[in-house]
Amino acid sequence: MPSYEDDLPRFEDFDTQVLGISVDSAHSHDAWAKSIGGISYPLCSDFYPHGEVSEKYGVLRKNPDEPAYGASERALFLIDKEGIIRYIDVHPLGEQPDNEELFDVLRKL
Repeated sequence: MPSYEDDLPRFEDFDTQVLGISVDSAHSHDAWAKSIGGISYPLCSDFYPHGEVSEKYGVLRKNPDEPAYGASERALFLIDKEGIIRYIDVHPLGEQPDNEELFDVLRKL
């Protein structure tokens, strides 16, 4: 997610709001952001009811035999101003697509 911070001006050029959501608590988000030197975009907590947003987007890890059970998948959603999901990328834990892929999609919207 620090790469989003690095490219924030480019996202803003596309009139795009970057937003991070995870099932961690708000206190955990604050500690994480501080540990990487801070970020300027919002982090939202899907902590209670646990994973409700992640579940609605189909990215809550519900299999207790999988790593990170109860967490959300690493996923990106581009949602337009009408609330329509225009792009979804669910990727393995520890991986993140290059931001250029996102900019390519944003150019087409």
